Amino acid sequence: MSPGVPILAAHGAPGPAGGEAPAPAAHGASGRAGGGQRGQATVELVALLPVVVGVVLAVFTFLAAGKARERAAQAAEAGAVALLHDGDPRAAACAALGRSPACRRGVRVRGHEVTVSVRPDGPIGRLNRQLEATESALAGPEATP
Repeated sequence: MSPGVPILAAHGAPGPAGGEAPAPAAHGASGRAGGGQRGQATVELVALLPVVVGVVLAVFTFLAAGKARERAAQAAEAGAVALLHDGDPRAAACAALGRSPACRRGVRVRGHEVTVSVRPDGPIGRLNRQLEATESALAGPEATP
């Protein structure tokens, strides 16, 4: 070695003996190409999975709430029609909901108004109670005082 010549040990630079320094591994510690990237993608997927599941459950719950609102409106209308034809509005509303006549708990009749409450069948029980749909239908003109 001559004095004043720096000794470099970087990749591709001359080393102490004047030869080439060995190249670093190109494929990471596992020796496979992209092994670290696949592991990172798996970690990200596992981290996001609960968020995705929560969003899907919420979407299904709100779709079930919309369906419950439709069913309540149809049942209230069926009860109002039965009231116009001197039938049993509670039994007609329950039949429209596809339930037995014992479902009368969610059906109220006040004068010419039939009100039906339906709880959605979504996957989140607590949210179902809060999203209960209530719809009313009038059977003929309202009585004026």
